[in-house]
Amino acid sequence: MHPIQDAFPLLQTPKKIFITTHHKPDGDAIGSMLGLCLYLVKKGHTVVPVSPSELPDFLMWMPGVPAILNYEAESKKCEKALAEADIIFCVDFNDYSRTKHLTQQLTAATQPKILIDHHLLPAQVWDYGMSIPEKSSTCEMVYDFINLYGDNSLIDTDIAACLYTGVMTDTGAFRFPITTAAVHEMIADLKHKGLDHSRIHEEIYDSWSLRRMQFLGYVLLEKMEVFPKYNAAVISLSRKDLKLFNVTTGDTEGLVNYPLSIAGIRFATLITERADEVKFSFRSKGDFDVSSFARQYFSGGGHFNASGGRSTASFIDAVTNFKEILSDIHPR
Repeated sequence: MHPIQDAFPLLQTPKKIFITTHHKPDGDAIGSMLGLCLYLVKKGHTVVPVSPSELPDFLMWMPGVPAILNYEAESKKCEKALAEADIIFCVDFNDYSRTKHLTQQLTAATQPKILIDHHLLPAQVWDYGMSIPEKSSTCEMVYDFINLYGDNSLIDTDIAACLYTGVMTDTGAFRFPITTAAVHEMIADLKHKGLDHSRIHEEIYDSWSLRRMQFLGYVLLEKMEVFPKYNAAVISLSRKDLKLFNVTTGDTEGLVNYPLSIAGIRFATLITERADEVKFSFRSKGDFDVSSFARQYFSGGGHFNASGGRSTASFIDAVTNFKEILSDIHPR
């Protein structure tokens, strides 16, 4: 993969650009995709942002959302946009499989592909890119990309809102260790450009439905198990649990972080039964590497303190298997 600066000549004249991110996108995925999209449009390019699946409700306020195509609902439009594109940008994922429905199409595409991502061990399939795991978020990297091009002055309040959303959510509202001085310097710059950070916090954290709040109470009271011996806790949600509260995309966002608020808990896991597989989300404090853990046991990966995985076993078997592994590894 060549340095992303080597792709700058491709962007000197107006191009048709296709941007996509990972399946079940979060704040950093949508923030980086829209922030990059709005910037490239200001540069004179024609841009089609595509999400492999629907957006969670708490991100629907974001500038540029109406332009996003949802592959699950508009596959033909998405495939047409991909076929007509001159350049493909991929943000916030490190392997085509993370897009799920778009895996084959991206693999077959022959246009120049550009990666902007902060996950470990990117697949060697992109022509150009930035892959920096030490960065807080892909949104921080889109900000860096814009600055590398010398276009800081083009960052307006809409772009700033998109980039702030991703940095804020991926750093746990700036409390995770990945929040570097550079992050705060970036936020200071965005504030100077007119960023209304308090409104974004309200949209993300203070716009829950009553049903979602009741779901959280149910999860913490009925579905969370704590294992003090292993400094660990697990939340297990079956399809029946999700149906009971009519859970929609985004309703489980952030659940995995709650057990880490318990004194002594260093490793938290959310296990969710989906239609075709069981999904795992892992979070840790300190020196327990959940990325390696996810790769070793659950065909996953991600960051040192935040990662995910999956299993094709039944829900009950997957939960049992996880607990057996937990008793063997003794995370500290």
